[in-house]
Formats: sequence, C-alpha cells, structure tokens
Amino acid sequence: MAPSETSEEVLPPALQPSTKADDVDAMAAMAHRCKALPGIPKFKSYSETRQWQLEHMAGAFRVFAREGYAEGISGHISVRDPEFEDRFWINPLRVHFGMMKASDMICVDLDGEVVGGNTDGSINAAGFQIHSAVHRARKDVHAICHTHSVHGRAWSAFAKPLEMINQDVCYFYKAHSVYTDYGGIAIEASEGQRIAKSLGDGKATILMNHGLLTVGQTVDEAAFLLCLMERSCKVQLMADRTGFEKVMMSDEEAAYNYRMASTPETLFTEFQPHYGYEEHLCRSEFKE
Repeated sequence: MAPSETSEEVLPPALQPSTKADDVDAMAAMAHRCKALPGIPKFKSYSETRQWQLEHMAGAFRVFAREGYAEGISGHISVRDPEFEDRFWINPLRVHFGMMKASDMICVDLDGEVVGGNTDGSINAAGFQIHSAVHRARKDVHAICHTHSVHGRAWSAFAKPLEMINQDVCYFYKAHSVYTDYGGIAIEASEGQRIAKSLGDGKATILMNHGLLTVGQTVDEAAFLLCLMERSCKVQLMADRTGFEKVMMSDEEAAYNYRMASTPETLFTEFQPHYGYEEHLCRSEFKE
C-alpha cells in the first residue's frame, strides 16, 4: 500500500539536483571523448519515482550484504517519500540485508505512524529516532544510510575525522563530522537530534563507539558514500598501523577533488556499477 497520489504530479526541485560544482561540469568531465554519462533519471509521476526509489533502496541493501555490513537487526536505510515530505521509507526488522526487497519497505511519518508499504512489518526504534531527526533537520536530504560496519566501528573508537591521505577520501573533504556525544542505543529522540546536529550540513558523520552515517539526494549517493567511508576507515587504519609518516594532500588538491567528485549526480553514477552487479547476480529479484 503506497501513499495516495495527487492529480498533479510535478516533482519537487529537490529531486532534480544540479550537475554543477562551481564552474566545473563534473559529469561531463567523467566521460572522455564519448557521450555524457546518464544522470539521475526523472519520472512523470510520483508513483514511478517511488517505485524506482524502493528498488534502488533494496539494491543498496543487497550491496551492503555482499560487503558484510549486516549485523543482527542493526543498520538501516531510509528514503524520503517523493510526494510527501513528512514521510519516509525504512527497512523492516528481522529481514537480512541480503534478502531485502522493494515490497518489504515500510512508510512512516515523522511522528512514527505507519502510513504505507509493508504494514505488517516492524521498524527499528533506534533507527526511527535517528532517521526522523535527520529528515526533520535536513530538507535537502532524501536518503540516509547507517550501518555497524567493521572498520567504521573500529575507526569510530578514536573519535577522529578521516585524514585526506588519498584521492577517494577527498569525497568527504570538509563534509564529514565526528559525533562524540555517544549516549547509548538511540531509543530516545534526543540522541537522534544530537546526531542530526553533529551531521550539520555535511554528507556524513562518524558516530563515536557506534558506526557510520551518510546522507544523499538519492539512496545511491548515500549508499556509495557509506561504502566509501567504510573503505576509507579501513585504509586509514592500515596506514596508521605502519607507523610511517603519512603525506597529506594539500587543501587545494583536496578541495579540487571534492568539487569534481562529490556532486549528487557523480555520486549517483559512482554507485551504478555496484547496483548493476546486484541486478546481474540477483536477476533483479530485489525489485519485487
């Protein structure tokens, strides 16, 4: 059961992100001497957009499962409904990431009432507090990913931001924070609110003693950033373990890489090989 559609289905501007980063056309720069890469698709109706979002949400879970991010009933992805700003879709409890389907998702409003989707399912209470707080605070955010991935948890114990030690981590240059006010499992609304405040206007936050959280204008963007942040934590731990002096990228270099690689369109595109691989392996079964 999906939220009802209205007679006039004009998608909001927030679902039509810009492809520009300052004066650099990042998407055009990604493809050398060939057609420009396709960006985020646009649909004629909310229902088509909603179904596409749920399919990509389920696909992101399948990627997370293959990457080893599943941990009991911990970890969640949410996607704001394209029609109703005060509603979002989130995964049910007790369904493994590797078995998630589009039809499993539950639609709730910001007060926690189930208003659509898999109405027989239950959602993670801590997940609701975190995701609802971020969706309230950030109207530009349409998707949120949070997992208890291994290297993310390990790096979170240091309560330090990632260092700009390679090209890829620059996707988080001055766009990630560290949440150091850990208050236990986030079953209280205040914990979610503090996490949202720590995130600020950034793309990600490292939750001390907890894990990672990323956001995006599409679930693809947020999911790619989660995968990248987890790998960046692993790289940071490996580099620190050597004891050798690290060579940091300059602010100018890091800022350039960020401008080129961190637009919503490019981050959406970065996730498509992962999504396509899951389509191939699962024969698109997760879209059901």
